[in-house]
Amino acid sequence: MMLAGLSDILSALALAAFAGVALWLLARPRSRMLVLMPAPRWLAIAAAATAAWCGALYVWSPGSSQALVVQALRDLAMLGWLRMTFWSPSAPMSRPLRLVLRLLMTISGAMLLVGGAAHWRHGAEAAEWLGSTLAISAMIVATGGLLIVDGAVRRAGAGLRMPVMAVAGGFAMLWSYELNVQLIGALTDKPASTLIHLLPAVALLILPTFVVAAMDVGRERIRLSRTAAMRTLILIGAATYLILIGLVGALARLIGGDYGELAQGTFLIFALGAGGLLFLSARARAWLSVMISKHFFEHRYDYRAEWMRFTATLAQGDGEDDRNLHRRAAKALAELTGSPGALLMLPDALGAFRVAEQWHWPAGIEGEASLSLRSAFMLQETRHIVDLDAERRGRSSDEQDLAVPDWLLADPRAWVVVPVLHFHRMIAVVVLHRPPVSRALDWEDLDVLRIAGQQAASYLAESQSQAALSEAKRFDEFNRRFAFIMHDIKNLASQLNLLASNAERHADKPAFRADMVETLKISSGRLSDLLVRLSARERGKAAEAERTLVEPLLNAVAADANARRALFVGCQAGIAAWGDAGSIRQIVQHLVANAIDASPADTAVQVIAVAEQGRARIDVIDQGAGMTRAFIRDELFKPFVSTKEGGFGLGAFEALQLAQAMGGTIEVASEPGKGSNFTLWLPLADTRPGGAIDERIKKVAGQ
Repeated sequence: MMLAGLSDILSALALAAFAGVALWLLARPRSRMLVLMPAPRWLAIAAAATAAWCGALYVWSPGSSQALVVQALRDLAMLGWLRMTFWSPSAPMSRPLRLVLRLLMTISGAMLLVGGAAHWRHGAEAAEWLGSTLAISAMIVATGGLLIVDGAVRRAGAGLRMPVMAVAGGFAMLWSYELNVQLIGALTDKPASTLIHLLPAVALLILPTFVVAAMDVGRERIRLSRTAAMRTLILIGAATYLILIGLVGALARLIGGDYGELAQGTFLIFALGAGGLLFLSARARAWLSVMISKHFFEHRYDYRAEWMRFTATLAQGDGEDDRNLHRRAAKALAELTGSPGALLMLPDALGAFRVAEQWHWPAGIEGEASLSLRSAFMLQETRHIVDLDAERRGRSSDEQDLAVPDWLLADPRAWVVVPVLHFHRMIAVVVLHRPPVSRALDWEDLDVLRIAGQQAASYLAESQSQAALSEAKRFDEFNRRFAFIMHDIKNLASQLNLLASNAERHADKPAFRADMVETLKISSGRLSDLLVRLSARERGKAAEAERTLVEPLLNAVAADANARRALFVGCQAGIAAWGDAGSIRQIVQHLVANAIDASPADTAVQVIAVAEQGRARIDVIDQGAGMTRAFIRDELFKPFVSTKEGGFGLGAFEALQLAQAMGGTIEVASEPGKGSNFTLWLPLADTRPGGAIDERIKKVAGQ
């Protein structure tokens, strides 16, 4: 009684819901109806017929002959919608399905007329002989309706959209449930009253499909992901297994004896054996995967999932063994085709390709594995993906010889050779291991491997470009250091030439000889320093910064320049700069040398150092020809620009680079005919954190 009451409530709800949807569909303007939904009025008629059927369930109860008569009306409306939807040029229905549809519509119409007339003339007496006839016709209509939905949707699937698929799926769901109810009743020889009373609930479940169609929700096709489809197949298989057990058990009970337990035991042993085989055997799993992909899916590959995994494998490895890009490329191509391993071959200095990396490839051929120049050339020119099984079987005389090496043909593990091409240049060659279930390559495999090879080639080409760029940067850094050193060597050569010319005139003077020996020692030391600077392991100047007294440094520069020109040096007592002493000395020496070169022989060059604005200021002042502002702005500190004959144009550029590396800079004030003033600004050591001034501030604050 409780179930019957629940059925009446659900029937009333379904009646109201479908009646409302039918009125809503009829009231909606045609311009607002879904343009992709064929025959929208037939959808409203189907909703109205379903509402009438729900009303019959409420009035006469599910399973009654009266409800079956109204069900024939509902089926006729649903079949009419299917006819208007799939019997069209945009979604053609096959000729056999058209015949089935006509037959079903005829049966439904006949049952409606016969059943209605019988109840009108004979009343309750008609239920005794009409019930079984209506039930059989309902089973026929349900079975045929499922065939029509399945065949029509598969045939016209490319042109269907989500609302059409939803409504057709709703009809199929309702017919499937009714067919199961009738089959259970026929097998058990008694009606499945519980399932029959739940018919209004199933009707409510398909109601959203009408709403989806009317509201234009989603214009794209319903496409299950490969994972969802595989899980659905597993669930369907499990349900089929349970249904088979139930049917065999029911049949065994009808026959009698202990066959029921025997059948159930046999099914259980079969299920355990199949499950164990799939769990333990990789070959069995691979075979099942191939069969499912071949017979249940339109394409062999789930392109979205495979491409995401392929790109993720190339971009970043997830383990210790995946840090090498070459190994990741071999792994990505192997996983794409279900191959358990792969070899990756790279070109050597002579152009032949040899094995450089492998992924899960058993050892045994790496020592002899190589592709000759001819083989590599043929693969690069033809861009051919080589099916080694086809090569082993032999090619016809009119096909091109790809010069596949003998060691590949002799190894049964080698399955496919994939050239990894980047703009018609072969970067690598990948050899894929034979999968557990070997198969011949088809057009889909070839297309996927060709595109995947190009994608992998872009990663490998970028990696090679990065390596080449890094090497070029090292050469560039070496050349930069060498260019600066050449500039300093030129200055030393000028100093030694001057010393040699003076030695011819003053070699007999003891004071000159002593000064010459001292100058040679200094020049030798500077040459040794230059060789150290040329080393790639030389530390940066900023890392050698320390507190440097300025006055001793300026006196040393004046002593070095004494052979060319006497300098006037003025320095504030105790001033200390924060920087590398060698770099500061190199900057001042360059500025002094330029000042001497630019000044007449009878004029003085001044070097003055003071503390100003919290920084150390070193001025080098000459009375030479001076420079224009445009030259200072545009050319003075640019490399390879020099006004001197035979100059390299690197002195000022290097001096500025060294100053900036220590946190300082160089400023220039000059005018043509009035000389120049180069100012080197450096951090003052006593104003840095921890310096003398900072310590005095802390002491005052503590008091």
